[in-house]
Amino acid sequence: MKQQIAHIALVVNDYDEAIAFYTQKLQFKLIEDTVLSETKRWVMVAPPGNSNTSLLLAKAATPEQASRIGNQTGGRVFLFLYTDDIWRDYERMQNDGIEFVRSPSSEDYGIVTVFKDLYGNLWDLIQPVNTKWTF
Repeated sequence: MKQQIAHIALVVNDYDEAIAFYTQKLQFKLIEDTVLSETKRWVMVAPPGNSNTSLLLAKAATPEQASRIGNQTGGRVFLFLYTDDIWRDYERMQNDGIEFVRSPSSEDYGIVTVFKDLYGNLWDLIQPVNTKWTF
């Protein structure tokens, strides 16, 4: 059997502000932006390079969904972004106003730092070592 995760839904406040953040600040690619109804769009973004998984930016449609924006995991790191050069990305992201909550540090699995997205979700930015992950 062969399976993979295709998309991860990320609840957002506004489609356009989320697209701007992910494409301009994180340099993700806009994969699709299709209008489904007056209030719903199918919006996918993905990091540059060879990514098999994309984020589905899902605008909150109810007060309960809106209450989860920025805290989808109860304050834990939510997403993990691998990079081939953490220092390049760390400096560029700082210059673009990304808030880091943890400075880069060396761990057994690589160099890691933690940043917030525009809504406050926590992300690990990782330059892995000795892993099967490749670009």
